[in-house]
Amino acid sequence: MKSILVPVGSSKNAQSHLQYAVDFAKAFGAKLYVVQVYNVYTKSGTMIKIDHIIERESLDFLKSHVDKIDTKGVDVIVKTFKGKLVDTLNLVCKSIDADLILLEPRTNSIKDEVYLGKTSGKIIKQTNIPALIVPEGFVFKPINNILIALKSAVIKKENALSVLTNIKNQFNSNLNLLLVKTPFHNEGDFNINNELQSIVGSTKETENATTFQGVLEHYKDSNPDLLCVVRRKRGFFKKMWEKNRVLKKDFYVSSLPVLVLSGLK
Repeated sequence: MKSILVPVGSSKNAQSHLQYAVDFAKAFGAKLYVVQVYNVYTKSGTMIKIDHIIERESLDFLKSHVDKIDTKGVDVIVKTFKGKLVDTLNLVCKSIDADLILLEPRTNSIKDEVYLGKTSGKIIKQTNIPALIVPEGFVFKPINNILIALKSAVIKKENALSVLTNIKNQFNSNLNLLLVKTPFHNEGDFNINNELQSIVGSTKETENATTFQGVLEHYKDSNPDLLCVVRRKRGFFKKMWEKNRVLKKDFYVSSLPVLVLSGLK
């Protein structure tokens, strides 16, 4: 893992999140790109040009946060970009060849009962690289146990597991696979290919209405430090696809970092 992107919003957790990002990047010897995306909406007939003012304030905001953390020798690059959030982040990811987006659950200071805010939900849903959602105030620690939950182990996409494998190898983690048979199960969904089999320590099968319910029933069995799921159109965070926001009451494992892979097929 060489490049990690960290979008920063206005949440009160931004400084803590950046410290986690630095500690995580240091473990991999990766560069950390700390970015903020802004857009300008002006009224018709407005004379003053304010783009440069917002850009300067945004850059000062990011630098002030970085100045308050211990960068531990990590190469931290601060950038601001003008444009639509998701489109701009996708372009930035492509230009820096980002391996991972590291996200706060809530990039803005919104209600405490919200686990995944609208902005973070939109980034998870619409960007096309793996994302790591880090709980608020979470302190970095080695990842000893990983649980990956799948309703289908069929892998067609090249390098679909590369980030997961990278994390497992870096921390010498134990990887547990939970295969969840849902009502939409197809023959062959539980056929594990050599790539996945080579990194899995144990496999458990369960039958539940959704992958999410399977995780809720069984995640404590493996005591994971990291939960790994796959981004699908109607996947793990089902509610997210409907309104981009997930409440804590609907996501009981919100104390765990969650790695969202960009898809296996």
